[in-house]
Amino acid sequence: MSAAPNPLRAGLHEERLPEPCTMVIFGASGDLTRRKLMPAIYSLARDRLLPPNLAVVGVARKPISDPDFRKSMRAGCDEFARRRPVDPQLWQSFESGIFYHQGDFDDATAYERLKKRLGEIDQQRGIAGNRVFYLATPPEAFPKIIACLGAGGLVNRKSERPFTRIIVEKPFGTDLASARALNREVTQVADESQIYRIDHYLGKETVQNLLVFRFANGIFEPLWNQKYVDHVQITGAEAIGIEGRGAYFEHAGILRDMVQNHLFQIVCLTAMEPPVAWTADEIRDEKVKVLKALRHIPKGEVETYVVRAQYRAGAVAGKWLRGYHEEPGVAPESTTETYVGLKFFLDNWRWAGVPFYLRAGKAMPKKVTEVALHFKAAPLQLFREAGKHAAEPNVLAIRIQPDEGIALKFGSKVPGSTMEIHPVNMEFRYGTSFGTEPPEAYERLLLDCMLGDATLFIRGDETEASWRWITNIHQAWAAEGPREIPAYDAGTWGPPEAEQLLARDGHAWRRP
Repeated sequence: MSAAPNPLRAGLHEERLPEPCTMVIFGASGDLTRRKLMPAIYSLARDRLLPPNLAVVGVARKPISDPDFRKSMRAGCDEFARRRPVDPQLWQSFESGIFYHQGDFDDATAYERLKKRLGEIDQQRGIAGNRVFYLATPPEAFPKIIACLGAGGLVNRKSERPFTRIIVEKPFGTDLASARALNREVTQVADESQIYRIDHYLGKETVQNLLVFRFANGIFEPLWNQKYVDHVQITGAEAIGIEGRGAYFEHAGILRDMVQNHLFQIVCLTAMEPPVAWTADEIRDEKVKVLKALRHIPKGEVETYVVRAQYRAGAVAGKWLRGYHEEPGVAPESTTETYVGLKFFLDNWRWAGVPFYLRAGKAMPKKVTEVALHFKAAPLQLFREAGKHAAEPNVLAIRIQPDEGIALKFGSKVPGSTMEIHPVNMEFRYGTSFGTEPPEAYERLLLDCMLGDATLFIRGDETEASWRWITNIHQAWAAEGPREIPAYDAGTWGPPEAEQLLARDGHAWRRP
């Protein structure tokens, strides 16, 4: 009698090569292509994870020849690829599949020429018409490009072969209404299964390891609930300021720029239920349930649950940073937040009554992203006289960047004749444990898309569910009208109001 199939292995795949395809990158003259996308594709090729006849076609408005584009991409790989230095022999063969196509994103004739050229590349390199279109452009260009791809007959939505997949960079909308509109526009041209909304945080090894850590280790999963967890803290801190991007950041703010996408994805993976199978839709179903469980903030009570602030001038790691209002492009009366602290609850069986605290900010003392589960104290304090640390809770911290790893804090007796307890850490670090450098996030995500695995990409209903909660906060702020908001010195962990957000519950922010 054969063993029953394990449903959790249904979507797991062994390492395999994707089918030959052409990746068409719109916005190919931008930094994202040179710094991230092309170095990621080259690194995959060097690791022998791509078919040798893969083709890459860059599309942008600038007139650039194929040789000049290849030269620019070689410089990007020399500087930013994980596998450096570039192997000259491999590059000679790799660059033969790199091409450039000039055209405006809303010019129908440019798509006619693109379609013809892709057909020529198919014949030249033995590609059976498979396409991945990557939209590495400003978000206002997304609808134009998608509509022109459809009108130009470049999207095959009738069958799986040859396949067409579309990768859309963030931000996917700026609020609930715009996200819904963009979803409608995209699905008029392509099926939902063909859309890969990318968030590079989901390609990070430690973010993926959240699922493995939780669901592959029987020692932790039974403790991962309201019975044992007192509260959860999630931190997304950056040491840099806005670096001259005042015009962009004024319209975004940290809530749109970091929380709605990166940090809410971490919330989902931290809080989700085990999927019934290891497939893209089953996993994303559970993530959507988390977002739907976010408790609505009652009208007029946003200030009770949300703190926003702006950084003023200060020193970060010995370097002086000018204040947000001193940045070019920032309005003198701006109330755009460079820091946000949130308290929220998930109204479901697993997390009922457990507060989640989330903070994200610019100009923090260090760059760090982590999840920390603070466990409840033992029911009886036997060691009240064992020193000031005796009652400290156990903390499980999962560091996503930098120094990726996991640390468990617990109390241990200090050697000696007295009963003194002191906290110690048991740590796992990727770099020292595996002795290998993990792949860059874009490497994993690009490969998954070529393989047709959407597990680490965001589904349409998922992005709408996150925007629904975030938009409620933005609407409450807009209703307040102009007002002065708290400030914090660059190089500190945020304003006093953020400390009070936790202090009211008897908690304090963890110092990463």
